Amino acid sequence: MLILASASQSRKKLLENCQIEFIQISSNFDETSIKEKNIFNLALELSFQKANSLSENIQKTLLPEELNYGPLEILGCDSIFEFKGEAYGKPADKEEAFIRWKKMSGEFGFLHTGHTLIIGNFDSTSNIFKIIKIIKKTVSSKVYFSKLEDLEIKSYVDSLEPLYCAGGFALEGIGGKYIEKIEGCFSNVMGLSLPWLRKNLL
Repeated sequence: MLILASASQSRKKLLENCQIEFIQISSNFDETSIKEKNIFNLALELSFQKANSLSENIQKTLLPEELNYGPLEILGCDSIFEFKGEAYGKPADKEEAFIRWKKMSGEFGFLHTGHTLIIGNFDSTSNIFKIIKIIKKTVSSKVYFSKLEDLEIKSYVDSLEPLYCAGGFALEGIGGKYIEKIEGCFSNVMGLSLPWLRKNLL
């Protein structure tokens, strides 16, 4: 059984749409504790820490009865948008979101999503999760933005959608119409590379 170690609704929807059976349990890992300057590596490290934190505390979590034994796969993901060498997480406020979009208009950037899959067995009798294998990879997609007028940017920022998304945009939401094209994995831009997951799930 797959456990998504994230509260992300976009990742949840991707898995549901693909009819992949899973349960969702947030790891509640403190992301600010990681100090890594390389954006590519940072996404990977954060994904690992999210999955690892849940694997270490899985015995404290009330799992459905059918999951109290046998194989489990814990999936941790973290997305960071890179624009001209700078990491763009979620904008702090509307002003920051507007400034970012002014810069990104007509340009391109890279959406890096770190993926970590921790495969193991949980034995409810001993209350121990034994790790068998850890698979990690950062998947990157190149995102091209349309050239936007200030009024369009303001309208999008006023929707508040950018404030809840890495990079300040949601491909699957209102922001989708402002994406000119994508090079690389499409679902990766929404926070989870489904082709990567398919290859690595048990």
